[in-house]
Amino acid sequence: MGKLRITDPGLKTFVEDLGRFGYQRYGVSVSGAMDEYAARIANFLVGNGPDAAVLEITLKGVSLEFRDDALFAITGGECDYTLNGKPVALWQSHCAKAGDKLAGGFCVGGLRDYIGIAGGIDVPEVMGSRSTNLRGKFGGFQGRALLAGDVLDFGAVDSAKLPPERYLKNEYIPHFTDETEFRVIMGPQDDAFTEAGKQTFLGSPYKVGYDSDRMGIRLAGEKIEHVKAADIISDGIAMGSVQVPGDGQPIVITAERQSTGGYTKIATVISADRSKMAQARPKGIIRFRAVSLEEGIEALRASRAFLENLEQYCPVK
Repeated sequence: MGKLRITDPGLKTFVEDLGRFGYQRYGVSVSGAMDEYAARIANFLVGNGPDAAVLEITLKGVSLEFRDDALFAITGGECDYTLNGKPVALWQSHCAKAGDKLAGGFCVGGLRDYIGIAGGIDVPEVMGSRSTNLRGKFGGFQGRALLAGDVLDFGAVDSAKLPPERYLKNEYIPHFTDETEFRVIMGPQDDAFTEAGKQTFLGSPYKVGYDSDRMGIRLAGEKIEHVKAADIISDGIAMGSVQVPGDGQPIVITAERQSTGGYTKIATVISADRSKMAQARPKGIIRFRAVSLEEGIEALRASRAFLENLEQYCPVK
């Protein structure tokens, strides 16, 4: 077992895996990494399975000291990192020695970074997951964001047994701009909106609010018009659901979502675009484009096929 010590946790850093499934009927959120694409690739680059626990970092990079040898990779938003003062390339794995210091700056593109470490971050499983549940204050590391001075365990540290260093081919590295398009499938309550309201939703830019968090992306822009009331009998909430409360401003529901909700949902962001949701920065612009169910399924199939064949796209250095 290896250890690392957090010297600067950045703005918000959590331990996350791919989520806590099977407990929403009890009101327990799925949680998990906001950007599954980045988290899974970080794990692959260091030889982990896809559901190993990683660090999820928001906006400002984390700084830490390795107390044992490790193989690590950083993926996600465009953020400068150094190891002992020397630049570290993202979307690649790197060897660290005991005593090495990793330091992160601010993201200049995107919002969240992920650090995968060979063997995974070792925290107790709660209900089958190592993800942090912020509102329940369980899972992850003591159910909270990391603090300076926290010491975390991670897995394999024998440098002779570490997997080879790998990198993701450049053409598969996402690049981030101030304006992002989310593909959506309309519904399940799009009939609760006027035709003008639906056209407003699909034709207008929306600005990401500073009050966005892991529960939802709050947007501001043209008011989306309901036929009558915004309230419905509460029903299930999916990742990517776009709720529109009475003020007509959409909220894109994300990883730390509630299990049910009582506002109309005009559309749902397709699964293949979830990683874009994770990287939407405050003041950034979001636009929505409607696609068919078949297009959404085909995009998901392509995404899954890519993630299931990462060896093709992540060669050894």
